[in-house]
Amino acid sequence: MFRPALLLGLLISTAAIAQDAPPAPAQAVPTAAELQARNGEINAVLPPAQAAMKAHVMFLASDAMRGRDAGSPEYDIAAQYVASQFYAAGLRPAGDDGSYLQRVPLIKVGPADMGKLSLNGQALVFGQDYLPGVNPAAADTTIAAPVVYVGYGVSSPKRDDYAGLDVHGKIVAVVRGAPDGLDSEEAAHFGGLPTKAAIAKAKGAVGIIALQTPEVSARSPMAKTVATAQPTSVSWAEADGKGHIMGGGVPTLATLSAAGAEKLFAGSGTTWAKAALALRLPIKGAVRGIALKPRLDVAIKTVITPLPSSNVAGLLPGSDPTVAPETVVLSAHLDHVGVGTPNKKGDTIYNGAMDNAVGIASLIEEAKRFKAAGKAPRRSILFLAVTAEEKGLVGSDYFANNPTIAKVMPGAKMVADVNLDMPIITYKFTDVIAFGAVRSTLGDIVKRAAATAGVSFSPDPMPDMALFVRSDHYRFVQQGVPSVFLWPGTSGPGKAAVDAFFANNYHQPSDEVVQGPPIDWESGERFINVNYQIARDIADASQRPAWNKGDFFGTLYNGYGAK
Repeated sequence: MFRPALLLGLLISTAAIAQDAPPAPAQAVPTAAELQARNGEINAVLPPAQAAMKAHVMFLASDAMRGRDAGSPEYDIAAQYVASQFYAAGLRPAGDDGSYLQRVPLIKVGPADMGKLSLNGQALVFGQDYLPGVNPAAADTTIAAPVVYVGYGVSSPKRDDYAGLDVHGKIVAVVRGAPDGLDSEEAAHFGGLPTKAAIAKAKGAVGIIALQTPEVSARSPMAKTVATAQPTSVSWAEADGKGHIMGGGVPTLATLSAAGAEKLFAGSGTTWAKAALALRLPIKGAVRGIALKPRLDVAIKTVITPLPSSNVAGLLPGSDPTVAPETVVLSAHLDHVGVGTPNKKGDTIYNGAMDNAVGIASLIEEAKRFKAAGKAPRRSILFLAVTAEEKGLVGSDYFANNPTIAKVMPGAKMVADVNLDMPIITYKFTDVIAFGAVRSTLGDIVKRAAATAGVSFSPDPMPDMALFVRSDHYRFVQQGVPSVFLWPGTSGPGKAAVDAFFANNYHQPSDEVVQGPPIDWESGERFINVNYQIARDIADASQRPAWNKGDFFGTLYNGYGAK
């Protein structure tokens, strides 16, 4: 599931979109009487549609699946299960070589050693001045170049931190995060290192380094960062075998502490402490960039380990030959976080019932709705279960860059994505939310479909979390595809239920069927009905979905309708 924290990326990671939230308090251990009552509820006979949904979740979130970690044997079993269900639903294989599986060449990347950094020949100190970065595209990276400081590294019509600067052939120094005054979703986009690295590449830079502000270094000294930083991240391998740099940017070479940054600023006419204060300028004023004096020599080594996995893809061909190639993607992630820290009961398996077995179950049952309807949609629909969402939206990124649909249906192109990620169905929802609905014509379609299904539509209740850029649909946005992320709404009992899930179950062993929060399968069936109606309306509409004219993301990624 998307990360609820706003911190973007680990200090040495170039792949992750955001940090996991701190571990939530474990739930109290249920008594024997409570468990007996719960088992009675769990084993109760349900109507067929609800029972079918529950059966998928029981299997996918069972202890035997050991949390479905991407690249694990248990994930592979789960992928085969979904493939068999796609077959039963009447979908055509849309993976590789006539199968339902698309091979995803995941790779695990991490620093091989402490690396070497020096300024004008003066060595910096590992763990005190810097942490090395990684370069998925090369085992050995050696760069010697001048450094240009560009603040947040934002380049947009609203703010250009590169104004008047020549960074061609140079290393760009940036600060994580985004300036105040940006729309929350735009801020999340610009705040991550992948976006900063992509902008730097477009400007001609050869690499980037991230600088810790004095405030960040005070809260999290580099020594503490060394002790707690995640040693590896995940990406995917290109056809030539080189690792893909997420976002397509230059490699992130290192993170410098505030002390290391002060050494970098020596002789520049100012200090890093003073330059960091300028980051608080309002949106209309860009940070004053500085061509720094020292030459930075960087030598880092990256360990690259194959971690093969797969996406699962099934196609429902459209019935209207004029629009059948216009493919609507319905996506959900199949992976979860595997086996981890035990809770108070000693349970180490992070089953991922709500996150995201419920989403996958919804996807499967939605496909069956189309088969039961007896009428094929006008446009084609691709049902897609992706791997490695929990590693930084990696499986969806691979598919968006390497779609298989044209192999199955010549001329096919993706025109929309509706993503299902951790729908919380522990309560009777009365409304639905579609993150990103205000950005394209999909918003009106979702509103109409929700009304048809008997629920209301609510605007994004937590815009500060910028969820539009933090789940798998965003990888389709980056290909210019109008996309939304659908969720049960938070009206009525919804907010309390959502808050409780995040506090007690999110990324915890308690996100399971038996001892997790009671799942309302009737609400699950209603959620499937809403999804089905949305997909049906998109597929049968007279016009393909379009970005709203002038929308930031539609314009940025050259999406249909934005210009």
